[in-house]
Amino acid sequence: MIFEERQIEKNNFSSRAILLFSLIILGLVAVLIQVFSLQISGYSDYQLAALKNKNYAVPVQSLRGEIFDRNGKVLIKNEPTFDLITRPNLILDIDSFLDEIQPVIYLSETEKLRYRKLQKEKAFVNKELVLKKDLSDEEIARFNVRSFNFQNAFIAKRYRRISDHPDIFSHVLGYTSRSDDDFNSISEIPRSHWKDAELVYAHGLIKGRTGLEEIYDEHLSGRYGKRVYEMNARGQLVQSLSLTKGEQGFDLYTNLDIDAQKSAAKFLGNRKGAVVAIDLDAGGINVLFSSPAYSINKLSNGMSEDEFQTLIDDPNKPFFNRALQGRYPPASTIKPAIGMYGLSNNIVNWDFEMKDPGFFTLPETGRIFRGWLEGGHGKVNMHKAFLVSSNTYFLSLAYQANISELSNHFSNLGFGQKACLDCYDEDQAFVPTPEWKYSMMNAGWVKGDTVNLGIGQGYLVATPMQLANYASILATKGKFVEPSLVTIGSQKKSFKIWKDNRFDDSDWSKMHKALLGVIESDYGTARSIRDLKEFQVAGKSGTAELVSLDSKEAYLEVRTSELLRDHSIIIAFGPMPNPRYAVSVVIENGESGGAVAGPVAIEVLKSLIDE
Repeated sequence: MIFEERQIEKNNFSSRAILLFSLIILGLVAVLIQVFSLQISGYSDYQLAALKNKNYAVPVQSLRGEIFDRNGKVLIKNEPTFDLITRPNLILDIDSFLDEIQPVIYLSETEKLRYRKLQKEKAFVNKELVLKKDLSDEEIARFNVRSFNFQNAFIAKRYRRISDHPDIFSHVLGYTSRSDDDFNSISEIPRSHWKDAELVYAHGLIKGRTGLEEIYDEHLSGRYGKRVYEMNARGQLVQSLSLTKGEQGFDLYTNLDIDAQKSAAKFLGNRKGAVVAIDLDAGGINVLFSSPAYSINKLSNGMSEDEFQTLIDDPNKPFFNRALQGRYPPASTIKPAIGMYGLSNNIVNWDFEMKDPGFFTLPETGRIFRGWLEGGHGKVNMHKAFLVSSNTYFLSLAYQANISELSNHFSNLGFGQKACLDCYDEDQAFVPTPEWKYSMMNAGWVKGDTVNLGIGQGYLVATPMQLANYASILATKGKFVEPSLVTIGSQKKSFKIWKDNRFDDSDWSKMHKALLGVIESDYGTARSIRDLKEFQVAGKSGTAELVSLDSKEAYLEVRTSELLRDHSIIIAFGPMPNPRYAVSVVIENGESGGAVAGPVAIEVLKSLIDE
């Protein structure tokens, strides 16, 4: 019995041992399977995940170079400002946030509306968003005391582009703006992961949009720095690894002259028009002014949509750069070019004399082209024709011209082509040809078209920049330097020579004497300005007709509308006999060229010469 009980006990123990052993074996097998799975089956996944770890670089913009005039005076500078910045992705309740911060930092309704409009967009990409710019010392102090209440907002030092002369240099210097598009193109971080990136600047990267800011953007921008992030297998930026500072942009030294530009703005006043002045020795553009203008400070640093739209809708077109883009009939300022053509082609000489009855009759049709003085100027030769601006003389000369040759002659004097080496969005204006007229108007060229060119009317148009360049050719007797706003480093300039062997030194000397007489003689059409300065000036004035009329009486009727009044134009150079500067002035609807545009030209020349 005892034996049987022991046998049963032995058998039970054996069973339990076998069961325990089996369980141990099964456990070991399960562990081995798991280990195998982890080491073998999951190897490739983890390996791939590890391989996906990558470093990405976010560009960080350096300080932009400043812009100076030819005397080292600052035109554009970087002014430090303190802005209130937010992290919109961390602000869940916008209304509550704005209500809480209002007692600390006053926000206008416009500022609130702008913030609400941009918040979602900036939150998606984790972009910093400016809530308010240019905080006062008082606002900074109030915020700093209460900053613990606003964990998702901070005050940061930024730099803004500022000019002490924001209106008078707006067209030539241009403006800057910040652009997310530029960030898109240079960032190595895919857009899908931007929400993980903490960007260290607000509103993207600063870029020049117009003017010298755009033309020399690469020079001014310097070299971007970069902040390197590590991205994990899930595509998240887990940490910032390093920061490499960029290189500050280069300063830009222009040929512009602050004092002369201020004179142009002062004496042009609120009238529409443009002034361009060129240094004849170096070809530097000392003045490039267009009126009306706009504030580059406001446009570069945060103009409201309403303010911007007001500028867009302004009928006076303040964004329109009249100095480079305005197309104007050159009027009587073209007469020196017509005289040069006649002399070079032996149509006339300096002694050739004709009677000026006050009009020219086109033989083919009997059409009458009237002069500005009823009854005419009597007997005139080339010299007198310049002084009194005889329309009859130059109409008659143009009548004898070959239109193809005359068009080429205008082109050789810089018309119909860009004159400036580094001007933003310069218009080349227009020199007409028979081919152009036929293609555009389906009409043939007629002799009256050529005759009209003799007094700078008809289809020929020029920009103030081209007129100043033309004046520089006259001033230097055909030897001139292509005008430019900036000369960088070893950039060399070469003289351009207006070559026509038929127009010799004697012709040039007589031309200078005649153009000097336009202003300095008792018979010159621009004599009203001769007493405004202490030096001698040569030039040619013009009055560009906007409406073709047969009589002064008819003109007196239409001039009641300001927009139908003639344009006032002058080209001038001095001091004589060794001129250093050439200038052009166009005043829209200003009427008399000598009396209206002339004083502006003189004041600009005085500013340049008196330095």
